[in-house]
Amino acid sequence: MNRLDEFDLKILYELVNNAAISVPAMSRKIGVNTSVIYSRIKRLLKLGVIKKYTIVIDEKKLGININAIVGINRDPKEKQSVYEAIKKIPQVTLISEVSGRFDMLVNIGVRNLEELHDVVINKIGKIDGILNTETFVELYNVDNKGLYIKYLLERQQNIVVK
Repeated sequence: MNRLDEFDLKILYELVNNAAISVPAMSRKIGVNTSVIYSRIKRLLKLGVIKKYTIVIDEKKLGININAIVGINRDPKEKQSVYEAIKKIPQVTLISEVSGRFDMLVNIGVRNLEELHDVVINKIGKIDGILNTETFVELYNVDNKGLYIKYLLERQQNIVVK
């Protein structure tokens, strides 16, 4: 049984806010020796708490001006084939199976409304097993993961990693 402590959560907080932060800079911010930071990060990787390091892309600079979420209801018998078909659409950035009024939520990134229409109507809408869709165009978003890690830190929650 592996428990995460205050220093583990502080490391996660710093990495979520800036995965490119150097270990010496993190060491100064947290007030812990660099060797401790290195060993803690290695432990968090080994435990699978840190799955990967990544970057955040400014999609607008790549011409992606519209992000949308499409709620999808599907025939339960077609679950896997619908998933496989949606997975092949290049504008799809995330597929989530959910509870509630939809069976799936699919995130899409496109250049313009015409492309959004094409993806929703001509690609998703024509997949066998899709019963209906509802599209939500994103007006604004905020990444709140840093605040979430801070919340865990402030609660001093005993987190056990299995």
